[in-house]
Amino acid sequence: MENIITYLKPVSFFKKLFGIILFLFAFYVIIYQSILFGFFMASFGVFLASSEGSQVNLDDNTHRNIWSIFAIHFGKWRSNPRFEYISVFKGKQKQRVNSLSASTTFSDEVFLINLFYDRNKHKTFYRTFDKKDAFEVAEHFKLAFGINILDATERKQKWLE
Repeated sequence: MENIITYLKPVSFFKKLFGIILFLFAFYVIIYQSILFGFFMASFGVFLASSEGSQVNLDDNTHRNIWSIFAIHFGKWRSNPRFEYISVFKGKQKQRVNSLSASTTFSDEVFLINLFYDRNKHKTFYRTFDKKDAFEVAEHFKLAFGINILDATERKQKWLE
């Protein structure tokens, strides 16, 4: 059995449910209404029910960014570089919402798990809005790769034991 670590961006239950219902209703539309509109509805349903994430295969020393739908993962495996350390980084994620006559921008704190290699190159393997979740995932990578964690969530960075 392969030793694979999988992290997926969570999708709300209602969003998944709506995506599945839309996907199933699309077949009715394809058969009795319009093929083109039915395929559009089906693709939008799949989009709503899907999730993004990453996988690391510890046996083969490979990783991939994945797109997942109904527990089926799609993505290309790539070799892992020699990771030097893990960084838990706090940043801002902005989202712009437009209406007919107004627009606004929302900003949320987001925590990124970056694995660094070749001194300053990095790969982002995980993104979350929960600080505790970010450090749990970082600890998992620490155990898997035997590397240290850098806490970059505060102004003064520190190495964790």
